[in-house]
Amino acid sequence: MLRELLLSVIISIDIFLASVVYGSSKIKISLLSAAIISSVSAVIFGVSTVISGLLNLIISPEIFRIIGFIILTFIGTTAVLKSLFRGFVRKLSQRGELSWKPGSAGIVIKLYLDDTAVDLDSSKTLSPLEAFTFALTAALDSAATGLSCGRCETDPAVSAVFALFTGFAAIFLGSLLGRRISSASHDFSWVGGAALIAFAIFDFVR
Repeated sequence: MLRELLLSVIISIDIFLASVVYGSSKIKISLLSAAIISSVSAVIFGVSTVISGLLNLIISPEIFRIIGFIILTFIGTTAVLKSLFRGFVRKLSQRGELSWKPGSAGIVIKLYLDDTAVDLDSSKTLSPLEAFTFALTAALDSAATGLSCGRCETDPAVSAVFALFTGFAAIFLGSLLGRRISSASHDFSWVGGAALIAFAIFDFVR
């Protein structure tokens, strides 16, 4: 169960960091919205773990080990680069050097650059629909981590349950921390990516 718990904590890092941003921006996450976010993460993690186990029946453990390492490293690296890009764009915007009208793709780009953009109606409360939208954008880590578990004895049901509870805890603790700090202007989303890379290396060499 230790492995399942560790994996669920890793996939909840992004949720925690986003909740910190929401809290510092005075955006409230209701119990229902928190349930939606953590449930989507848990379901995707559980289902991807099941799929991973099925794939392991037709792919050799050694090949699956390499594939899992590549997937986690790629997702982790992408998250780190995304964080760097968001920081670069934010600096240009603050200096008035960025002029960009994305048109119909605006909401996608906003969600990519700014976690608080998920509050589409600026109500300072994350509605169930907005929570679901955020959960889908944050589900990539859950899916990638679950798909990398095929060669190991990872229980999908236990993994999903742990992911559900760690997701709730991440939202609660992140929101609490966010409300206690005046601003979350720094982007720490790279932490989740770094954690995925670290786990991929550890899991590959052990």
